[in-house]
Amino acid sequence: MKPAAFQYERPRDVAEVLDLLAQHGDEAKILAGGQSLVPMMNFRLARPAVIIDIGAVPGLGQVSRDEETVAIGTRVRHIELERPPFDGPLSSLLADAARHVGHIPIRLRGTFGGSIVHADPAAEWCLVAQALDAEMTMASVRGERVITAAHMFQSAFVTSIADDELLTEVRLPWLGGDWKTGFSEFSRRAGDFAVVAVASAVRLADGHVAEARIGAVGVGAVPVRLAQAEAALVGQPLGPDAINAASDVAGEEVDPRGDIHGSADYRRDLVRALTRRALS
Repeated sequence: MKPAAFQYERPRDVAEVLDLLAQHGDEAKILAGGQSLVPMMNFRLARPAVIIDIGAVPGLGQVSRDEETVAIGTRVRHIELERPPFDGPLSSLLADAARHVGHIPIRLRGTFGGSIVHADPAAEWCLVAQALDAEMTMASVRGERVITAAHMFQSAFVTSIADDELLTEVRLPWLGGDWKTGFSEFSRRAGDFAVVAVASAVRLADGHVAEARIGAVGVGAVPVRLAQAEAALVGQPLGPDAINAASDVAGEEVDPRGDIHGSADYRRDLVRALTRRALS
């Protein structure tokens, strides 16, 4: 199928994007990589009256870091995060997650911010953002605001972004050398959407877990933090016993629904197994 007729705009800067969003509101859609929007338009599941192409807007495609955070511009391509421009535990986590995003053609065109805004319940970047409590910067003609991942994802494909707002960047906390990260995903075939995926980050002090962050997708309408599993790890030496105990807690903590890809119990077992792998 082909998309319904639409007005095409290609602004030259962020200010022009925000003016267009203010003018057209919920009749407009942002086009970045188009890997989700264009198929939806072709099947006429989405019929925006106005397409705002941000491909020529400067300042949205950079990755930068300071002492406390890493800022990822909304137009950074998935493939760019397979080899982030910095070293360390966060780099490893981003690279591991990036390699699970679709197939290479999708990673070449699709964008980090586009995935966050699309809010697919199985999306790797939404999982990483939730696990690390990322901060999202929204811009509009009314000004800027920052919200956390916990307040960003409302339901499947639903976020707290207003109709006149543009996601400009996502900030992740910088993880120092005392952090360890892991990412594990199960899908039916390589490149398919995740049935379940788990991301983990733990900070060690004197051989014991001082802080833990564990997130999962595929167990609900939004990414979830596994707070009970995190608590089970804190204060423990990061060895097989602690990992197995925390993984069992993670499996009991989630409340998934069954579907054609697996029953609720099957998904709980996947959470246990993938949490164990991510932490290991």
